[in-house]
Amino acid sequence: MNTPLIETVDLKKYFKTPKGMLHAVDGVNLRIDKGHTLGVVGESGCGKTTLGRVMLNLTPASSGEVLFEGENLVKKGRAGLKQMRREMQLIFQDPYSSLNPRLTVSEIIAEPLIVNHVYSSRAELNEHVEAVMKTVGLAPQMFNTYPHELDGGRRQRVGIARALALNPKFVVCDEPVSSLDVSIQAQILNLLMDLQDELGLTYMFITHDLSVVKHISDEIVVMYLGQYIEKAPADELFRSPLHPYTQALLEAVPVIRTAGERVKREVIKGEITSPVNPKPGCRFAPRCPYRTEACLEKDIPLKEVAPGHFVACLRY
Repeated sequence: MNTPLIETVDLKKYFKTPKGMLHAVDGVNLRIDKGHTLGVVGESGCGKTTLGRVMLNLTPASSGEVLFEGENLVKKGRAGLKQMRREMQLIFQDPYSSLNPRLTVSEIIAEPLIVNHVYSSRAELNEHVEAVMKTVGLAPQMFNTYPHELDGGRRQRVGIARALALNPKFVVCDEPVSSLDVSIQAQILNLLMDLQDELGLTYMFITHDLSVVKHISDEIVVMYLGQYIEKAPADELFRSPLHPYTQALLEAVPVIRTAGERVKREVIKGEITSPVNPKPGCRFAPRCPYRTEACLEKDIPLKEVAPGHFVACLRY
């Protein structure tokens, strides 16, 4: 059995609003094995990014546990967290707003090294920065360039280099290719996979693009309104999606078809349940064509219906 690098136990994050408590992350139990990639998919607003930030303790959890190599990050003090954060990094979604426009590429990559007092001399610092730039495919002549002089793909490489500067074990990739051209997306995905093989990294890859998540993930979790409703190995999920929401997501993926060929798609109908003080029951039920009264009575627990394949649906 593989050893988990990070796992969550009944992790919750609620935000107070004028109308009540917004359940952004609601009782999530996950584990990511060392050297593996967990893909997290779902539509905008389902809690993917919040889950990633809570797992890094950038956003404090309301309750539950985040165990990193057996240590609970939720109960760590400020000093303990500072040390642990060297092991965990985040690649941001937007390569344009996530980089300080007043710093050069080398200064951006060096910043986490300076904050953590890794090197005592400027020569050692610059040598490490140059090595990281080479690792992510940034040419040496970009050492003193500014972000506005780079295209989106190179900017994202700078963001990746900054995340890898401290040699972390765990990296949360928050939709790192969603704002890039398709050809550049492939380059960045291949880079992330090569770096994982080379450095033994563990990823949590957040995205709404199913074609992207299939390419990079070992396991995939499907989230809906703060809860995960299906989890399976990547190939298994695409071959045999069980939850009606997962099936609808896969049907929405664009496919190539010949002239005159028609593809029948089932469109999700109904209103999205409010994440503020949600009632018991399946949160997808108002939009589900298979719902029954039982779906609305109580929360649906996850059930293992095949080895490693879990689903929260009364149909199984």
